[in-house]
Amino acid sequence: MLFFSACDPGNRSADAARSAATSHGEILGVASPYDADITLYRGVPYAAPPVDELRWQPPQPPIPWHQPRIADRFAASCYQQRHVSTFVWRREDFEVSEDCLYLNVWTPREGADLPVMVWFHGGSHTSGQGHSLIFDGTSLASQGVVLVTINYRLGPFGFLAHPWLANESPHDSAGNYGLLDKIAALKWVKGNARAFGGNPDNITIFGQSAGSQSVCTLMTSPLARGLFEKAIGQSAGCAHHSALNPGSSPDPRGYARGTTLVTEVGSHNLAALRNANAEDVLKAALSTGWENGSRITLDGWVVPESPAQVFASGRQAPVPLLLGYMADEGVELFPKTPGLTKAALAEFARSIAGDKGSQLVAAYGTPDATPEAMQFAITTDWLMAFGMRRWAEYQVKLGQPTYFYYVDHVPPAFHIYMPEQPDLQLPGGRRSGGAYHSGDLALVFGTTDKVGLDWTEDDHQVSRYMVRYWTNFAKTGDPNGHDTPIWHAFDAANMATQVISSKPISQDGVDRQRLDVMSTIWPM
Repeated sequence: MLFFSACDPGNRSADAARSAATSHGEILGVASPYDADITLYRGVPYAAPPVDELRWQPPQPPIPWHQPRIADRFAASCYQQRHVSTFVWRREDFEVSEDCLYLNVWTPREGADLPVMVWFHGGSHTSGQGHSLIFDGTSLASQGVVLVTINYRLGPFGFLAHPWLANESPHDSAGNYGLLDKIAALKWVKGNARAFGGNPDNITIFGQSAGSQSVCTLMTSPLARGLFEKAIGQSAGCAHHSALNPGSSPDPRGYARGTTLVTEVGSHNLAALRNANAEDVLKAALSTGWENGSRITLDGWVVPESPAQVFASGRQAPVPLLLGYMADEGVELFPKTPGLTKAALAEFARSIAGDKGSQLVAAYGTPDATPEAMQFAITTDWLMAFGMRRWAEYQVKLGQPTYFYYVDHVPPAFHIYMPEQPDLQLPGGRRSGGAYHSGDLALVFGTTDKVGLDWTEDDHQVSRYMVRYWTNFAKTGDPNGHDTPIWHAFDAANMATQVISSKPISQDGVDRQRLDVMSTIWPM
């Protein structure tokens, strides 16, 4: 295992530090390198290291420290593959460790009772880290919020479900350790928010892709109830029965996948599995299909039933919700099938919609649409757009303020976020990916001046609007403010959608005709 010793307390100078008294010890922050009025606390432990006997256990409280801890170094990323060319947030090698349950806090140097925003990064539950430069919280914090980003266990370390683990659990539960990490982080934030100038009763959780799916799932988990007051979901949900929903899996507890991995590792009992080298566990996961993403499982405790069923019965968290998706989600996410025949398209439609597959095909047919393009559009809508709209519909039905968005602004291709390797660009041009999955990250965090190359004034303007919309929502449950174009609330009749560009505008029912067909196939 690789450990990051720099996250231990040290004796370095802290002349510019700001002290925060947490429940487990004093920490000393430093000024953000981008704004001296923002204090940054890097690498703050919110749980004990999940190593040795704590591997594949619910997170335990952090180990207290008795001398001031200088929080000036980010902790290691949670154990994952390195040197992966498809990573959105970073290309270079980086340090990983199972000792990774740390968070980072950006907060205004002055202020009290500020709203708190807690970010869950995406990455298919297999990759990513909360401290990537694209997630720098300075811009958000400068709007008068406390911004928290976290690391959580990934891949087999965060989502392995196996009968051995369930048998030792008092809840007969296995898997979802990464979700339990998020819950532990929220408990820590709620208990320590005031130390950073935050209001523990005004916490907004937000995330993108797998992080957004986690937001959605936590809205249905009894263990997360009362830990947040608002939610923001970006480009993934859990509120309808699709391949992304654990309730639709033939093996919802994930035991088959977990058993295959354990067999590959070669461990004959749980003690041996916990002693297995982390790199061997990761290699076994990659050779048994985990590189395609880790699954949330129905474990009977953290996720006691299908999230879609919870939403359908109106038992999700009754909180204000802001959510939406990118115009071209599938460009970087879902593969196309060149040469697809009409017969193959019809079979694909039947595989997801049964005897209503022909309705689905008809809804996406245009005179110049190829079977390949139609399958791509259906997949994108089914796994993204429709799921996000269904999530919004359920929250409105619960009587909660709901704000829906659609980003059609085309940002630079994410490969360009790596300035040390500027040649990593999409073929055909820097903006050839459309408004692609993950293209909103730098815009939401206001980091267009910190990552990538050749951003335009339009990009910066879109980012300024998104930063204000997101922080306004965190403050009041309403994204509207005096310096932003009006954003009408979503309702079942008009389905108002904020089309986000350099000139945002509210429209009724973006993509409504196609998504309405999906609603008849998969009714609420």
